[in-house]
Amino acid sequence: MAQTTVHVFPGVIFEHHSHLTVTELSRLCTVEAPVIADLVEEGILEAIADEHGEWRFRGDALRRALTALRLQRDLQINLPGVALVLELLDEREQLRRALRRER
Repeated sequence: MAQTTVHVFPGVIFEHHSHLTVTELSRLCTVEAPVIADLVEEGILEAIADEHGEWRFRGDALRRALTALRLQRDLQINLPGVALVLELLDEREQLRRALRRER
């Protein structure tokens, strides 16, 4: 009988423990920094200014930015449209959570 080996890899949930700079976020999204600035200006991403006035983003901004850029690229939606789609997706998720709590 073969013996199974189980490997455990420690990890951290990126979204909960990370803060990204504009440079890091733009690199991870493979876009230039001005694109990230456009997402902030449109209200798609929330930037937090550090003590030096540099923008920082919570880890969940990466997922949101990638989703926004994919909507823009694949569906050719302009940034105000992307902001609306993301708002509706957020609202749908909140409603789903509320429905699960009710059950």
